[in-house]
Amino acid sequence: MDTATPRQPAVQPCGLIRRLAAIFYDSLLLGAIWMGATFPVLTFTHGEAIGAGNLVYTAYLLLIGWLFFSWFWTRGGQTLGMRAWRIQVQTASGAPLDWRRSTRRYLASVLSWLSLGIGFFWQWIDKDHRTWHDRLSGTRLVVLPKT
Repeated sequence: MDTATPRQPAVQPCGLIRRLAAIFYDSLLLGAIWMGATFPVLTFTHGEAIGAGNLVYTAYLLLIGWLFFSWFWTRGGQTLGMRAWRIQVQTASGAPLDWRRSTRRYLASVLSWLSLGIGFFWQWIDKDHRTWHDRLSGTRLVVLPKT
């Protein structure tokens, strides 16, 4: 009789294509949320367009993005796009994210975008296939097994 403890399967790191596909799905949803969030702002501007360089409006949209991602990441580690592509964010040790770590991940992902995506492509040369925001926040993105 084998009494050995069963080994946990090794986690499969998420590849760039799957990661970008989930980002695309989430961008559609977040774009719709941003449109809805812009409606009350337009009442303050009396329907006038908001200037592209408006820092308050940009900060407002970034805050909504942070709430969107952090809410999902702290409740199961998956946004809707991540769920569709069977990927999950977790700490490097496999634990769920708390608000502090999800905030760090979100801010670092903004840095990855501002660098024209270099932070994402970094996973091609990283030995653990982690992006800048994975490294800076102590997280990883893994592919979940099919159920």
